[in-house]
Amino acid sequence: MPRRRRRRLVQVGIDTGGTFTDFVVRDDGRIRVHKVLSTPDDPARAVLAGLAELLPGAWSGEVTYGSTVATNALLERRGARVCLVTTAGFEDVLEIGRQARPRVYALEPRLPAPLVRRADRLGVRERTSHDARIVTRLGSVELRRLVRRVRARRPAAVAVVLLHSYARPEHEQRIGAALAALGVPVTLSHALVREHREYERTSTCVVNAYVAPAMRRHLERLARGLGRRPLRVMQSSGGAVAPALAAREPVRTILSGPAGGVVGAAALAERLGLDAALTIDMGGTSTDVALVAGGIPRRTECVIDGMPLRVPVIDIHTVGAGGGSIARRDAGGSLQVGPESAGADPGPACYGRGTLATVTDANLVLGRLVADRFLGGAMPLDLRRAQAAISRLARQLRLSAPCAAEGVVQVVNAAMIRALRVISLERGHDPRLFTLMAFGGAAALHACELAVELGIGRVLVPAHPGVLSAAGMAAAPRSRAFSTTVRLVDPSLAALARLAAPWQRRGAAELRREGVPRAAIANRTTALMRYVGQAHEVEVPLGADLRGRFDAAHAQAYGHGDSRRSVEVLALCVEVTGAVRRREGAARRRSDRRAPVGARHRLVWRGRVLEAARHEREVLGPTARIGGPALVTEYSSTTFVPPGWRGRVDGEGHLHLERR
Repeated sequence: MPRRRRRRLVQVGIDTGGTFTDFVVRDDGRIRVHKVLSTPDDPARAVLAGLAELLPGAWSGEVTYGSTVATNALLERRGARVCLVTTAGFEDVLEIGRQARPRVYALEPRLPAPLVRRADRLGVRERTSHDARIVTRLGSVELRRLVRRVRARRPAAVAVVLLHSYARPEHEQRIGAALAALGVPVTLSHALVREHREYERTSTCVVNAYVAPAMRRHLERLARGLGRRPLRVMQSSGGAVAPALAAREPVRTILSGPAGGVVGAAALAERLGLDAALTIDMGGTSTDVALVAGGIPRRTECVIDGMPLRVPVIDIHTVGAGGGSIARRDAGGSLQVGPESAGADPGPACYGRGTLATVTDANLVLGRLVADRFLGGAMPLDLRRAQAAISRLARQLRLSAPCAAEGVVQVVNAAMIRALRVISLERGHDPRLFTLMAFGGAAALHACELAVELGIGRVLVPAHPGVLSAAGMAAAPRSRAFSTTVRLVDPSLAALARLAAPWQRRGAAELRREGVPRAAIANRTTALMRYVGQAHEVEVPLGADLRGRFDAAHAQAYGHGDSRRSVEVLALCVEVTGAVRRREGAARRRSDRRAPVGARHRLVWRGRVLEAARHEREVLGPTARIGGPALVTEYSSTTFVPPGWRGRVDGEGHLHLERR
């Protein structure tokens, strides 16, 4: 009898982007990568098809997945019909907001339309005070009347946000139990965001309810396709959770894709001994930038399309500048690139279906992409189609085609430079002291030119740069995040530790039920602090000399601190993580051989046609050295090394570039 084939045990990371879906598989110490075109109408289709191509045989293992379903449903306004249940008199919190002007000089400021229609915002007679006293008790008659009103509107989801429910959630719990009979997702604010500030809490809960039905359907479809293989979903904070929790709280996955890239970049920076790095992740539709210095940068709030979300996220700044960003002549006759993207369908003109000029088309026309080496030759690009699209744009701008193509690259570079300045210069950091880490499918094409503009002398292009986000997901820890309002003035460290302890125990218990060993569980607790009387707070890790570290953090953020003033701790944020066992790829052997002489390739740079060396990255051995102008092609990306730059490959296959 033939022996039964042993099932492979692997770790899989998957990142769904606007253009490509990326895969990284860690299999018995080896790393394999794969990319397929995304399927925006059904993202699970690309995920399951890519897995079938990459792992055709029997296999088992854990899949960690970064999803854009919630993000796209929110940005494209394709979410569910939501009923908002709130304390009577507070039905218009969504529209009133903070009365802040995001653009001070806009003559006619326009805020995004609320996700819930006025007729679907239902007030209920009840009231709880900030100190947990019940002012108006929720009666049984009022509760039954509320259920009838909600049922009559036939919503696909319900958000329940009562005044001061973070202090006493009794009424929200009763409403949630009564609405469970409707059979639709119900988001209770005290379970999702147990903090004060009614507007931010309402906005977060409404967004969660708005995207919950789509996320639940998607994850159910994906789970059916995976069978018994365990699935984890990446969160915006950099940790992974079970699909049931992700379906219940999808708002926590809004930035899951970019989060995977920063997790992977931070792990690589630590391994290589980089104290400070600026990361740039350029994909098909957008570019995400972050600052990594001694760990993963996090914050407790973000704004998506004008809507504040009070959930923990990695501190990432995003701009609409990607390989698929569409270039056009605007009404004033100037060249504009993005934020609209050709996406995966139809995609850039060179993909064979689109007709509009994009950044990818411009790079191909300039010779910075090699048509027959895209995706390792698996997806040849149509140079003639790209030339036609760029030529049409050039005629509109009254320029030559090469000049128009270089203009497209310069405009998209300017957008990325502004983004990098936001997270460095505007926050008090000198970018010249950082290494620029470039990953994503397109970042390595632009990284050296961006570095020159910012005065940066070092660029790092990781091994397999086009799939670093997926690699970060494969190695992401499991996590749980909680927040709780405390509102104490000058509390002792012991008092804060006692308040955080129940949440730490709860998170640890949930992770142990998922099989995480006790020894692998770690806690990270931060305090949201401010001087008494202030309106905004600073996040400080809980620990010794908490007050001194708050004064220093406040001085760094605002330029001043006052150790004599009383301090108020508004809330505690607890993150419990459980590290997973990583199967790192085998390190490459070190050698001293020079890079083999590559084929010559013609490209355009600053209006000149240059003869550049072309290297296959898989052929470059450890410590191999190259000099610009050069192109380094590989499966997941292409690196452009301009004149004046030189590079070397380290023992793990990472490419280090330096200005001469």
